[in-house]
Amino acid sequence: MSEEASTPVSFWQSVRQALRGEEHDYTALPLNRAVILLAVPMVLEMIMESLFAVVDVYWVSNLGKEAVAVVGITDSLMTLVYAVAIGISIAATAIVSRRIGEKEPELASQAAGQIVLLGLLVSSGIGILLGYLAPDILRLIGTEEKIVTLGSNFARIMLGGNATVFLIFLLNAIFRGAGDAVIAMRTLWLANALNIVLGPCFIFGWGIFPELGVTGAAVATNIGRGIGVTYQLWHLAGHHSRVKVRWQHFRPVSEVIEAVLRKSGSGIVQLLISTTSWLGLYMILNKFGSSVIAGYTIAIRIVIFALMPAWGLANAGSTLVGQNLGAGKPERAEAAVWIAVKFDAIVLSIIGLSFVLCSNPLIRLFTLDPEVMAYGTQALWIVSIAFPLYAGGMCFEAAFNGSGDTWTPARLNFLCLWLGQIPIAWLLAKSFGFGPVGAFIAVPVAYSLLAIFSWLLFKRGHWKTQKV
Repeated sequence: MSEEASTPVSFWQSVRQALRGEEHDYTALPLNRAVILLAVPMVLEMIMESLFAVVDVYWVSNLGKEAVAVVGITDSLMTLVYAVAIGISIAATAIVSRRIGEKEPELASQAAGQIVLLGLLVSSGIGILLGYLAPDILRLIGTEEKIVTLGSNFARIMLGGNATVFLIFLLNAIFRGAGDAVIAMRTLWLANALNIVLGPCFIFGWGIFPELGVTGAAVATNIGRGIGVTYQLWHLAGHHSRVKVRWQHFRPVSEVIEAVLRKSGSGIVQLLISTTSWLGLYMILNKFGSSVIAGYTIAIRIVIFALMPAWGLANAGSTLVGQNLGAGKPERAEAAVWIAVKFDAIVLSIIGLSFVLCSNPLIRLFTLDPEVMAYGTQALWIVSIAFPLYAGGMCFEAAFNGSGDTWTPARLNFLCLWLGQIPIAWLLAKSFGFGPVGAFIAVPVAYSLLAIFSWLLFKRGHWKTQKV
């Protein structure tokens, strides 16, 4: 046993060490401490990401409900980009963490180089295609023409400039897999702090900035995230990162690319199923008008504000699963996941109860439109009911992904979201006459089923035998 593993350390000492970004062997540390060291920067990273989502819609809401609808609908399209980026990111974390656990840093660097190369090629292709077709895509999903007119430039910039968010996801996944969670945290704090500061400047034309309206939010987002990517690449080149990528690591290596594509493919399918189910919900809600879309968008941004930090704990469990499986310690990997589930469930239970009790005052912070407030309030408290179960579902799915078993979450998402959430939303909203409320109810029902099925499969333990 290492000296670090045997020396008792207090909770606050662990927090301070986590924020300093010290290097640790996460396959040997006491598990509670390992979870804290990884989770603290990951939670803070996700808090900034979720804060940006809320602040962004707050500024845009000053332009009216149509502008909020533009952001919400475009976000539903961006989820397709996120699906591809996060799908490759899942492979990145699984492969890099496994190589680090096996004590093969050179192979981890080689994998990182191939992942960045793949991300650049894919995001460029997506940006050219979706950026050009943005207005037609908005019409295709049934968006009102006045919203298409208002939001075409916003959608073009967000979809066309997707490489910034795409690379942020990929590079942070590499850092998290290596145990460099602090670098990932600082990246999102830098990028999203710039987003938050520049957003109102470009939206309202403050000082020397042009007044671009809702389009200004997209400009600010891409500038902030572009600077974040630059910061990541600087670290990846060898500044304070466990994974040090050199030019030779970008030279294509067929077996590494095949491994990344194999894991990425199922990860992308997994996320596409999940994110297109949200697009399906927007298509159902589109039938009820812009007030419904605006209210739902505000509610979901608040929900994301709560869930993103919870993903930080889930990601800590995922990294520990990958590294400990690489070190030949499957029981330790399982124990790490249960610690993450326990912490996540406690936190989300408290937040969920708060949202149920305070849904109207929270929505009122973003809009005073009576219709938008009514729909937003309903959506927020209904979706928040199942928060404790969301915690289990996200931790178990992150564990599958960290082990390299990306097909299990893909199948679960298809079963619970496409065969569950969308049909339930349609039946309740249309056939049973519940209207938008029916679509809102479908969300906690589907994700509760997802949590239960994930738990049952996690207990079977097949994920412990995955090869990466």
